[in-house]
Formats: sequence, C-alpha cells, structure tokens
Amino acid sequence: MIDSIEKLADKLNLNPATWQESSKEENELGWSPGHPIPEDPLRWGDRFPDGAKKTLRKTQMRRNLGYATTKTRTKRNTRVDEMPDWEELREAGSNIKRNVAANQVELLEQFEENVKARGGIVHWARDGEEANKIAFDIVKAKQVDEVVKVKSMATQEINFNEYLKARGVQAWETDLAEMIVQLSEDMPSHIVVPAIHRNRAEVKAIFEARMGDAPENMGNEPRELAMAARAHLRKKFLSAKVAISGANMGISESGTLSVFESEGNGRMCLTLPETLITVMGIEKIVPTYRDVEVFSQLLPRSATGERMNPYTSFWTGVTPGDGPQEFHLILLDNGRTNVLEDPVGREALKCIRCGACMNICPVYQHVGGHAYNSVYPGPIGAILTPQLLGAFDHHDPASTLPFASSLCGACYDACPVKINIPEILVHLRHRYTEANRGGVPSGWDIGMKASAAAMSSGKTMAAAGKVLPAGNLIAGPDHKIGHIPLPVVSNWTFVRDVPAPPTQTFRDWWKDREQDSTGKPVPTPSPATGPTEPAEVPGGPAAESTQGETK
Repeated sequence: MIDSIEKLADKLNLNPATWQESSKEENELGWSPGHPIPEDPLRWGDRFPDGAKKTLRKTQMRRNLGYATTKTRTKRNTRVDEMPDWEELREAGSNIKRNVAANQVELLEQFEENVKARGGIVHWARDGEEANKIAFDIVKAKQVDEVVKVKSMATQEINFNEYLKARGVQAWETDLAEMIVQLSEDMPSHIVVPAIHRNRAEVKAIFEARMGDAPENMGNEPRELAMAARAHLRKKFLSAKVAISGANMGISESGTLSVFESEGNGRMCLTLPETLITVMGIEKIVPTYRDVEVFSQLLPRSATGERMNPYTSFWTGVTPGDGPQEFHLILLDNGRTNVLEDPVGREALKCIRCGACMNICPVYQHVGGHAYNSVYPGPIGAILTPQLLGAFDHHDPASTLPFASSLCGACYDACPVKINIPEILVHLRHRYTEANRGGVPSGWDIGMKASAAAMSSGKTMAAAGKVLPAGNLIAGPDHKIGHIPLPVVSNWTFVRDVPAPPTQTFRDWWKDREQDSTGKPVPTPSPATGPTEPAEVPGGPAAESTQGETK
C-alpha cells in the first residue's frame, strides 16, 4: 500500500522526500533556496509548465511578489496619471524604436564612429562567448582580480560573472537587489527588481551569512539593510580599477551612453575606476539626443513609479582628468539580428527594460520570474527569449514560453513603447506550430483533426450538439466542469473550469424560434429581395415591411 502511494506521488510530482529536502536546506540557510546558477541564462532546462508547478508551491515567494508588484504598479499609475500627453509619449517612443530597427546598420556605424572619435574603443561580439572573452582579455591586461558592476541585463544574459569567476576574477554586483541575488547564489526574477521574490527577513539572513562584514545586531528595517550594503560596497568602489556596466541608451549622433538608476552605485562605477567596460545590446541605440527626452519620461515612470531617476548618468568617450581614462564598448548581438528578420517578432527589440509588463501580468504575479527559466521573465521574456534562441522546436523548453499567457492584453496597455505583446505571442505560437508539423502526431494533432472533420459538416455538428447536453451529468452544483483526464482536453481543463452545456442546443432553440404560435413554420425571407409580406411575430404586432426604403 505504501509503495503504491509513493509511486503515485512520484508520478504526480508530490514526493514528500523532495519537500523534506527543500525544507531542510531552507532551515540550514535561513532563507528559501533560490535557483542554481545555470550554464545558459536564457535556457535553464525546464518547460514553463514544469517551472510554474515548482514556483506555485512557494507561498512566501508569491506573497513577496504580490506585495511588491502591487506597490510598484500603484506608484506607476499615479505618475502616469499626471501626464496629459502619456499616450502621445508612448506613440513617440514606439516610433523612435521602430525607426531604429529600420535603420539599424546605419545607426550602429554612426554610433561606432562617434564613440571612437571621442576616445572610446569599440568591440563587436556575435554572441555571449565572444563578448565575455573580449571583456576578460581587457581585465586580464589590467592585472586585477576584482571588478565592480552596474546592474546590466546584457551581462546577465551571457553569464558574464560566472565566466570571469572561472578565470580567477570576481565581479561584484553593486546594485542592492543584484547584490542580494549574488550573495544568495540565486538567479534574478525581475528585470528591474532582481530580488523581488525576497523579503526583509530573508535579506537580513543572507547579509549575515554571506556579506562577511555585516554589522552585529543588524535589524531587518530597510534603512539598516541599505546602510550595511552601503558600507560594504564603499570599500569595493574605492579600490576597484575596472568597472563593468550596461547601458539604457546609446546615442548615435554623439556616441554618448547613459545609465538610469536609483541608488548611486552606477554613478560610482562610472566615475571612480580607471577603466570602464560597457556591454550593450545592439538594439539599445537611439538616433538623436532629442529622442532621450521621450524615454527619460517613459522609463522611470514605468519602471519604478518615479518622475525621474535619482541618478541619470551620461558619458561620451574619454575626458582627460575626469572619470575613467580608458573606455571600451562591446556591442552585443547574441541573436538580435535574427530577431530583426521577423517583421512581427522584431517589435520585441523595442523593449526599454522597464518591467511594467511583469508588474501587471496575472501569470507572472502568480508564478514568479523563475518559472520562465530565463533571465528575461514575464511577458517580454515570453516573446524575447524564444527569438534570441531560435527556440521553436517542441523539444526545446524555451519554445513553451509563448504559451505562458492568457492573452488578456494588460501588458500591451502598460508597455511604454506600445509593444503589442499579445499579437507577438500569437505569432510565435504559429511559428511553433509550423515548425513542428509532420512526424508522429501528438494527442493535440489528433484532436484538432477530429474537430476539423466534425466542424466541416453541418450534419456531424448537429449530431454532436445532440450529445453535448449529457455533459451536465459530470458538472458540479455550480454548473461547471472541472478536470477531465482525457487526451487533448486534460491540459485545458487542468487549469480551467468549463461551463456546463445548456440543456437546449442552439439548433433546437432556432427551430423553436421559427415556429409561430400555431406550430406552423414562419416564412423565411429571401436573402435577395427581403420579405414580400408582413410577418407576424408570435405574441406581438405585425412587423412593418421595410422593402423599398431605408431606415
């Protein structure tokens, strides 16, 4: 009996031994264990449904996530409501980024020329391996074993920290949330607030266990935690010779780059070290300085609910005696040119990494970022990750991401650059379907074939309609049908309740509607000429003929 129960538990992913192991690890650490560092940050190995099953069990994570996203969303709405021209700004931002995609090559060449003209050194990287090698060679030439980092999604995307660490160089994250993620040996779960899945008690435990110089008797108040991090990082800033950054925008007409941040750590990294290395995705450019005005209003309001970021830094090449005296820019492709080839999917490259789509997405709010098995979670991750990887084969776990959505459209409404995420999700689902045609048919293929046969015949549909009312036999008292463990419908009904079918089919209702009070059929009007005589409506006055006149 016990063996049978254990086998059933294994089959349903309900093995108590797994829970006990997780609970033991959590007790030893003092916080809920995060996601192990993967070899490929864009593809962690699990399909989205499998990842979601794991994260849905983490009650504390879901509670943390719900509180943080609700608070950020409320702040964002307040700041957006202040803007009478918000929709015009969204349209302007969308058009600027669309212009960038249409003129990518020319703008990149102009950008490179202007960076070089102002003392910068430009490198081109086709993929993450090439970008990491370029950066490591620069660091190695400086003979240092530590670097400080500004928060950067581009470096997260290519496992930059792990690449350097394997070669004897420690990259220290200086953004507070990124530092929390790094110290806990975790993965980020949000593109703006990487540690959004942690609460204050967990952060305190992480600092005490891993920071090394955490104050004694430190409490879990935000100010105490922030001050502890500040003191810890100040030593890193003052001793670092090399800094690594990403960039929110690169301005083609001048070769200028920018970083928008809220803590001041970015400003320290961009000004104190002798050498600065920036890794930037090739889609992050904008044509002119004037374009920055639009994004400077859209980005902070959408990301953190602020009118303006406390620290907005711009730098152009090298200035003698001021800031880093050596500047390297690594322009990263890593699949972006492949995304540009898709006229629908390329809209994903308009993303300015604000995270607004995540904060409003009901799916993300329930499952969290780790369920997406990519450093780009949420709605934007669902359309960006598969395209960067070219993941459309059903064997690739990343190919399931376009299906991680209810298509409610909230992400489109929240996006500051009007990326039509639902439209792209449907488009990518189509690409997935087309890429997996042929071979051994799945249960879904068989179900669709059977449905097509039934729906192409009026008589067959009528016969099926006669059978449907029998569904009331398995409906509950709330007139809803729950999980049906049958092929094709099993996955659908596992997460959805289906309304019980009506006791009368539409065909029967229509037939009854065509009968007059005496039971005789009502004359059917000719589609071409309309009624030739007034038709009497049962229980009401005769209808007026409208033949020959327009009302």
